[in-house]
Amino acid sequence: MASDNRPLSPHIQIYRPQLTSVLSILHRGAGIALGAGAAFFTFWLLAAASGPEVFRCAQEFFGSVLGIVVLAGFSFALFYHLCNGIRHLFWDAGIGLELEQAYRSGWAVVAAAVLLTAGAWAWAFAG
Repeated sequence: MASDNRPLSPHIQIYRPQLTSVLSILHRGAGIALGAGAAFFTFWLLAAASGPEVFRCAQEFFGSVLGIVVLAGFSFALFYHLCNGIRHLFWDAGIGLELEQAYRSGWAVVAAAVLLTAGAWAWAFAG
């Protein structure tokens, strides 16, 4: 077998990311973020069970700027993962596999996740 000294796959310096690959990576990242969010939720529940002083500290964290950023990121990850999971269910049924349809549904997933996140936060602070 002759070796041509060529890379076996596109090199990262010349590869141009496509929407489908970026959304796939984002879907996996959202899944990881949901796992981290579950750990934060467990921390909050344990703080509530540990007494008022510990719970107050947890509430102060989640009410801080960093805490709000964490909660906003968690809610976006939740809605993105949900919407993209529904998109994958359609793909499993053989619907929307054409390139143009995949791009359209990809942008729809991003838009839906942003709108659902904004709506959830608006609803949470409306009362």
